[in-house]
Amino acid sequence: MSPADRLVLERIAKSTAAAHREVLRARVLLDAADGVANTVIGARHQVTAVTVRAWRKAFASDGLTGWGVVKAGRGRKPSIPAETIARIVELTTSKDATPDGHTHWSCRTMAAEVGVSAATVQRIWAAHGLQPHRVRTFKLSRDPAFVSKLRDVVGLYLNPPAHAVVLSVDEKSQIQALDRTQPGLPMKKGRAGTMTHDYKRNGTTMLFAALNVLDGSVIGQCMQRHRHQEFLRFLNQIERDLPAGRLVHVILDNYATHKHPKVRAWLARHPRWTFHFTPTSASWLNAVEGFFAKLTRRRLQRGVFHSLVDLQATINRYLAEHNQMPKPFIWTAEPDAILAKVKRGHQALETIH
Repeated sequence: MSPADRLVLERIAKSTAAAHREVLRARVLLDAADGVANTVIGARHQVTAVTVRAWRKAFASDGLTGWGVVKAGRGRKPSIPAETIARIVELTTSKDATPDGHTHWSCRTMAAEVGVSAATVQRIWAAHGLQPHRVRTFKLSRDPAFVSKLRDVVGLYLNPPAHAVVLSVDEKSQIQALDRTQPGLPMKKGRAGTMTHDYKRNGTTMLFAALNVLDGSVIGQCMQRHRHQEFLRFLNQIERDLPAGRLVHVILDNYATHKHPKVRAWLARHPRWTFHFTPTSASWLNAVEGFFAKLTRRRLQRGVFHSLVDLQATINRYLAEHNQMPKPFIWTAEPDAILAKVKRGHQALETIH
């Protein structure tokens, strides 16, 4: 036994994470290297002398090569037939094979159908990466100008024009000032924090926000309604806050307010502004949506607001804290990669229909 092999075996013999069989085998080989007799080693580690000789013979021929790998034909034989596993996988992945009165399979319904235990079904699903209790939502845009709009918007993210401002603009509507009917209990060891399921509504507000893609700062304003009049007021605020003489490229969705005749007239009076509309059903292209998600997760989702003023103050405080240390927005997906993924999605839909 070489010094390097001994060092590896000593580490395995002391391991608390390695399999018990491997730890036992390492200790047996170390005793054998010290000249201990096979019968003594077997008695010391509660294995047979035949096992000791087999492990010594394997180490003498292969060393540590293939350590921990069970040879073909050895080890515990599977107790579940391959046909049963294949049937479980087929039933799980087939849309037309759901159990009566259910939208998807559970461990217990599948176990009753196939005649195995629920734990067996769970192990088979885990081995095949199946999670029938979960579902992901999607939406493929059918905008006929999808490609041109995608390249236009992503081009602004990847290669923004020099000496220009690129803004991602949108509105977060129906932000509710929810006050809980009873105070919750704080979190402590062994128990999560509590919050009543019912609440009292104290009004709603709308947040108009413009994310500066270049530096990550956000211009925001809370308003009571969501009309073209409020949108024009917000555009005027941005116009006042931005440095004069720089072109302004705005990325926004296809909401009717953004295309109102009075908004178009405002654009005509401000020639340095250019609107770039995302494709329909493609709000994920609008960078400010990520800011809205963070705002919801960090301040609104678990918030308790005793009044509408309290809610608006919380939003304004979050805006101020965000703008103290903003981070530039970085887009990483190339347009061609996005188009290839969208194409695969359409092909999958066509095969279903």
